[in-house]
Amino acid sequence: QLVESGGGLVQPGGSLRLSCAASGFTLDYYAIGWFRQAPGKEREFVSGITWSAGNTDYADSVKGRFAISRNNAKSTVYLQMNSLKPEDTAVYYCAARITYSSGVYYSARSYDYWGQGTQVTVSS
Repeated sequence: QLVESGGGLVQPGGSLRLSCAASGFTLDYYAIGWFRQAPGKEREFVSGITWSAGNTDYADSVKGRFAISRNNAKSTVYLQMNSLKPEDTAVYYCAARITYSSGVYYSARSYDYWGQGTQVTVSS
């Protein structure tokens, strides 16, 4: 089970840090992705990180503002979100895929496990 936390209401320009914690298993050898879904829109890739944290990638819309990291000892992955914009408003989901490769996975269909999501609202 994956459990997201850290969402909330923030003003434009503010910051939030989302956490994705694994319950009942460790995240060793799991690639992790963060996705988001705004009302009326499809779920979209936000950021991904390989199991070793050797590779990360971001959607163009969040590059330079978001940072993904992981602490395998704590079985937790983080998404630091800075300079938030109203268009970042969405439900944010983390997803996990067991893999030994060093690649980042961009498609939601590539992931095996999903969290329940956490709401992020950016508004003044």
